[in-house]
Amino acid sequence: MAEKKFEKALEKLEEIVKKMEGGDMSLDESLAAFEEGIKLSRFCADRLDEAERKVNILLREDDKLQVRPFGERDGDDKEPEDIA
Repeated sequence: MAEKKFEKALEKLEEIVKKMEGGDMSLDESLAAFEEGIKLSRFCADRLDEAERKVNILLREDDKLQVRPFGERDGDDKEPEDIA
């Protein structure tokens, strides 16, 4: 459900950008579209941040929880971030 809302918000944001780039909007219409675009942009950024947090993998090593970004394999040069 959240993914559908994200996709709809992103589509609406793209529509607003195209409309504003057209240059055929009045000042009041432009301001209203800009305000809506900012809200949609913040919503999308929040959903992306949430998704990034979910993608992090929790590992238990030496009785400490560690976070490693998704896709990072054992033996990679980067050290996981301690959270314990």
